[in-house]
Amino acid sequence: MTERVPVLRIGDVLLVSIQVDLEDQTVLNLQEDLAAQIVARSARGVVIDITAVEIVDSFVGRMLATIAAISRMLDAETVVVGMRPAVAITLVELGLSLGGVRTALDLEKGLALLRRSDSRTDPA
Repeated sequence: MTERVPVLRIGDVLLVSIQVDLEDQTVLNLQEDLAAQIVARSARGVVIDITAVEIVDSFVGRMLATIAAISRMLDAETVVVGMRPAVAITLVELGLSLGGVRTALDLEKGLALLRRSDSRTDPA
């Protein structure tokens, strides 16, 4: 049975903390679960915490970009946080720049990035 990555809600932000090995089916399930949760909870932002991820391959790298693109289409901005240096080096070596995906060093900075983006779009 394929593991599922839990999607937690913090206000209007969804938090995905990846604590399992990212097998292809796990990532595909996450893509579907996250899209459904964005719509169901009217989420404005998504934070994907990859602090525990030690190894990525080209499929996982592409899926992070795809998840961010799907989130954008559903009016939610995505920030990937906690990327290890080895993961960043691997993604660059694979030629995956994760275009369109915002990154932050940790969860606190990722949430702050989403708040700043929100304040620019909300006329309040």
